[in-house]
Amino acid sequence: FIFTTAKQDYAKKVLDVLDPKKKLIRHCLSQRDCLCARGCYWKDLTRLGRDLAKTVALDHTIQGFPAQAANWIPVPRWWGDPQDEELLRLIPLLGQLGRPVRAGALGRGREP
Repeated sequence: FIFTTAKQDYAKKVLDVLDPKKKLIRHCLSQRDCLCARGCYWKDLTRLGRDLAKTVALDHTIQGFPAQAANWIPVPRWWGDPQDEELLRLIPLLGQLGRPVRAGALGRGREP
């Protein structure tokens, strides 16, 4: 999923750069899928229809989804630099998040 506060036409242009062959990104939520309060757009991860305990959001600002701050992984803003490898640096962390938690792994002797 891509979830952006940008308008749909802009989001589509970004997707064309990130996934030009349309093989990696299956869904894109844009400004029309956000909540709007006092002129600010907020991403609500519940709109994804996924278990939030298994959902992370990568973003340059937490302001987009304050209600799900625990799901947020901060990343620098992307300026379109084709040499930017920030997401590649996150692969080890994201790989760890994808593994099941073992009983006792959190020191409590039970699953979280």
